Amino acid sequence: MSVTILAIESSCDDTAAAVVRDGAVLSNVIANQSVHNRYGGVVPEVASRAHQANIVPVVDQALRDASVGTTDLHAIAFTQGPGLLGSLLVGTSFAKGLALSLNIPIIGVNHMQAHVLAHFAEPPYPPFPYLCLTVSGGHTQIVLVHSFRDMTMLGETLDDAAGEAFDKIGKMMGLGYPAGPVIDRRAQFGKPVFTFPEAAVGGLDFSFSGLKTAVRYFLRDQTDKNPGFLESQLDNLCASIQYNIVGTLLKKLQKAAKQTGVQHVAIAGGVSANSALRTGLTDLGERLGWQTFIPAFEFCTDNAAMIGIAGYHQFTHGETSPMDTVPFAR
Repeated sequence: MSVTILAIESSCDDTAAAVVRDGAVLSNVIANQSVHNRYGGVVPEVASRAHQANIVPVVDQALRDASVGTTDLHAIAFTQGPGLLGSLLVGTSFAKGLALSLNIPIIGVNHMQAHVLAHFAEPPYPPFPYLCLTVSGGHTQIVLVHSFRDMTMLGETLDDAAGEAFDKIGKMMGLGYPAGPVIDRRAQFGKPVFTFPEAAVGGLDFSFSGLKTAVRYFLRDQTDKNPGFLESQLDNLCASIQYNIVGTLLKKLQKAAKQTGVQHVAIAGGVSANSALRTGLTDLGERLGWQTFIPAFEFCTDNAAMIGIAGYHQFTHGETSPMDTVPFAR
């Protein structure tokens, strides 16, 4: 029997809905919230209210794009966490309400597991087992993926995530929010001429808070000497910061591949849209004989297609959630 899943993603500031049938993505709609740009970061209460305004039209558009009616649905998957609790509550409550009205089950999905499975939104699909470096504004993890429902965390950030480091450092340099894409663009016109320390964290864990502090003091000292330093060296600063973060990510990923012996390597999450990381992984893979997998930009950032894929595989294994399921922030 064919299985059709409506998926909802509302973990942060993007309201998204998708329709997945038998593991294939039929539609994927995302509404962004540009209102946060003026604040230099996501404001949880503002994000929650925007989700309430966006969720009905986004779901309606996803169903229309897929040529699917609500009576065609077998279940509704939704992001249960981690994320902003107020944002998650909107998606969770909507999923419950619609599912009750249709008398179909709900499926709570872990947001980070869904990022790992975003690679199954379109071919080529990575074979199991594969390593996935998941990098976003809130998380940095290396995961060994044994199957759709069996994953092992090998390493994660002990403080700031890679995307968070990009955004916070960018804010210091007056680049606005989100700063990661701006740093990526400016870095292409500069060179990594400035050296910043790499966090001395053992194993496969990460730490980026020290880099943030080092950049802050570096900018202070250089600006004291030359008030025009930041403006004149912005491209080189962006290139140097990106070189440091991407280099750290790839070194840990290479270490994980060596430890596990796994030669199928993927990246996922919002920071996987970074051009230096994508190029760096491709080059490293060619040098070491890896088979590398890089998602399309549409599936890098938060999206509902990945929620639907994860939800579909949970559903087909008999895993649904009770109606008293609650979201989790962490």
